[in-house]
Amino acid sequence: MGRNGIDELLYLLDDAFRGRGLASSNESQALMTNLATVPEDAWRALPAGAARSIEAIAIHVGACKVMYDDYAFGPGTLRFGTPPVEPWGSDGPAPKDDVVAWLERAHAQLVSNIAALDGDDELDRSRMTNWGEARPTRWIVATMITHDAYHAGEINHLRSLLGPDDRWRYVQLGYG
Repeated sequence: MGRNGIDELLYLLDDAFRGRGLASSNESQALMTNLATVPEDAWRALPAGAARSIEAIAIHVGACKVMYDDYAFGPGTLRFGTPPVEPWGSDGPAPKDDVVAWLERAHAQLVSNIAALDGDDELDRSRMTNWGEARPTRWIVATMITHDAYHAGEINHLRSLLGPDDRWRYVQLGYG
């Protein structure tokens, strides 16, 4: 029973979260590197026409990590809108440093449960989702990878709308 598939998914999961892997030649695509560049005045700010802040997006990402982990690898009893899932509620207010630390813990818990799988055959095992549908473990992990990357891009976009610091522009020009 091999573990190559599990190891690859863990690598990609960490890359989408932290941007430290070889797959991320541009770390600005990772969730945590995008959060690290959010100035305090942009944390709760809303650009014209926006419905959610960077703070709300970060809380949502953490809440999903907690929920997916609980349903796929735990008892499946948690609910959105409760303190174990959303310690500050879905919209805060939540101090940025506290949210970042909470995200690290939620990610570490999910990674720990994936790393504990016996072998790659576990990736095809059906597990419960928080909406009551069973999905293969591989699908659940892939969803968490794309979820981090999606919201990293959303945070990057909001950050660029809120201020003059558009790091992407400098990366494109070869300066970053």
